[in-house]
Amino acid sequence: MGMMLGKITVETPKYQTIEKKEEFEIREYEPSVVAEVTYDPKEMKRGRDGGFMILAGYIGALGSPCNKKKGTEAAGEKIAMTAPVITQEQSQAGGSEKIAMTAPVITEEKQEEGGEKTLVTMQFVLPSKYTTVEAAPAPTDERVKIKGVPSKKMGVITFSGNADDKLTAEQLEKLKTALHAAGYKISGEHILARYNPPWTPWFLKTNEVMLPVE
Repeated sequence: MGMMLGKITVETPKYQTIEKKEEFEIREYEPSVVAEVTYDPKEMKRGRDGGFMILAGYIGALGSPCNKKKGTEAAGEKIAMTAPVITQEQSQAGGSEKIAMTAPVITEEKQEEGGEKTLVTMQFVLPSKYTTVEAAPAPTDERVKIKGVPSKKMGVITFSGNADDKLTAEQLEKLKTALHAAGYKISGEHILARYNPPWTPWFLKTNEVMLPVE
């Protein structure tokens, strides 16, 4: 993902820091454009992260990209790879163009009515050069959708290590407690941002848990 030994050297989502405290930050993120895929993790070899290969195919990270420039069959430009992987979990009743891998990849889990099946939506945030949905190359894989995401205010806590379920839950609870104490109202589900590839040593990994706030 364009990083060596834990150092982040690629494009990440743009934001302004509104407030910075010892425990957390409040950030205002700029609007973005994302590519997303929704799937049943039980049907994917990589489970919850199974959509990664589909989206990597769309941007051309593994070879010929599965996309086309709108209105033409001409080959598109190759774009430098960017980085993090972001996971969001939410439980509820012409021609190809290589696109930069971005920060973040977002995964959202939704439980279908009846609670029998959980669907996951994973997103890649596209590079900032794609300012509108219309500007992004069209996917040739019908499972991939392109959509715009408006600006958002987020409470963020940063931590290191392997962001497994246990550590993420601990950091999420810590963030919730700090936000409530500071008088912020949480307005949605959390996002997990993982800024390093899996082969990075655990002590060099940078992660963030984010919560939308008002």
